[in-house]
Amino acid sequence: MDIKTLHNVYFLGIGGIGMSAIARYFNTIGKNVAGYDKVSKPLTDDLINEGIYIHFSDDILNIPKEFKNKHNTLVVYTPAMPKNHKELNYFIEEGFEIKKRSEVLGILSREKKCIAVAGTHGKTTITTMIAHLMRKSRMGCNAFLGGISKNYKTNFLADKDSKYVVVEADEFDRSFLHLNPQKAIISAVDADHLDIYSDENDLRNAFKQFVNQINPGGKLLVKAGLDFNVPERDDIEIYTYSLDKESDFRAENIRIENGLYVFDFIGIKGRINNLKLGLPGLMNLENAIAAIGIATMSGVHNDEIFNSLKKFKGIQRRFDYQIQRDDFVYIDDYAHHPEELRASIGSAKELFKGKRITGIFQPHLYTRTRDFVSGFAESLELLDEIILLDIYPAREKPIPGVSSELIFNKIKNQNKTLCTKAELLEILKNKKPEVLMTLGAGDIDEFIEPIKKLYDKI
Repeated sequence: MDIKTLHNVYFLGIGGIGMSAIARYFNTIGKNVAGYDKVSKPLTDDLINEGIYIHFSDDILNIPKEFKNKHNTLVVYTPAMPKNHKELNYFIEEGFEIKKRSEVLGILSREKKCIAVAGTHGKTTITTMIAHLMRKSRMGCNAFLGGISKNYKTNFLADKDSKYVVVEADEFDRSFLHLNPQKAIISAVDADHLDIYSDENDLRNAFKQFVNQINPGGKLLVKAGLDFNVPERDDIEIYTYSLDKESDFRAENIRIENGLYVFDFIGIKGRINNLKLGLPGLMNLENAIAAIGIATMSGVHNDEIFNSLKKFKGIQRRFDYQIQRDDFVYIDDYAHHPEELRASIGSAKELFKGKRITGIFQPHLYTRTRDFVSGFAESLELLDEIILLDIYPAREKPIPGVSSELIFNKIKNQNKTLCTKAELLEILKNKKPEVLMTLGAGDIDEFIEPIKKLYDKI
């Protein structure tokens, strides 16, 4: 693929977080960009406002005429696109150059020194932190993020003068195996995406292959204590990080001052004292250790990190405060795996000791629900009250016998409610929670504004 000769880039599933970042890249460098998505949402509204044409019905007639020239048009699609999609099949039948999102990201990342963050949890936060630390330093960076940075209000950062690109290395559909990073992080290797991987061992083998694709002379930073045997490689440097375990990068003297974590960072290039982090939860402090580790190994100075870390605002839908009053707190979080739920709910319990925490959870995918029923039930039992919604299917067809009721029946806490999305707001009208959380990776975020309106009145 020669980017210079491309005139048009057409995206199928342009509203996805990874797809939209690449669409923004091509739009930024002056290509004609258009695309299809199933539904309109704030992210597609933003893309339209940036000059990208988007339509929301699967119809070949909606494809602009200039994008029907196969000699100068690249078609990018998400694996979530159904096989019977009319527009996708039109491009296949007409012989267009068609690539998966992950293939295109792999091609783009090879133009710069690539920093790739992999892991079944934490990768979006770590990626966005690294991008922020480098962006605020003399090194600069380009970045393709898996979430919307609150600092920059986007998931794509461009810097033509920087030699670095920071990318989220997604294990779904083995996407990260299209990357050949110079530096890499592995934050977690828990079982997930068992619709793609045959078992947990298959997933671990994919992570091993990812490690083997790091360029010779590169660096790997792995969370200490993972149940993961890192492949031996003499041609790369391998380091560990941890919140407080003995490792190459870690924190000391962790304390809370004026609502902020304050800590000392210990790394292979020395110590940075009295760093401040405004994000809640010890999980985010550990994420910061990884991000600072990679930033320092990439040439970011200690004083630059000291000044920029405290200004990091986080990512939309990652422990994202929507309402913060003395009498009521509302947090929205993307957590959709049992371990992510455990970490998010645990952070809320740590921050709001003695307060009653109500969580609304929307399971994501039939396969994930089937594979982790017990884990979901155990994590949700950390809540004082549970409201469980129907499964968000995303790309999947229903599986007989698999529903939210499987999780509901395993939850021992009897203070639980099973409901549909249509019933949710009516149920909330009769509740006055002290701390409310919306949790999940589906379309539960559509309830953020209605919930805010509901509780602004109370």
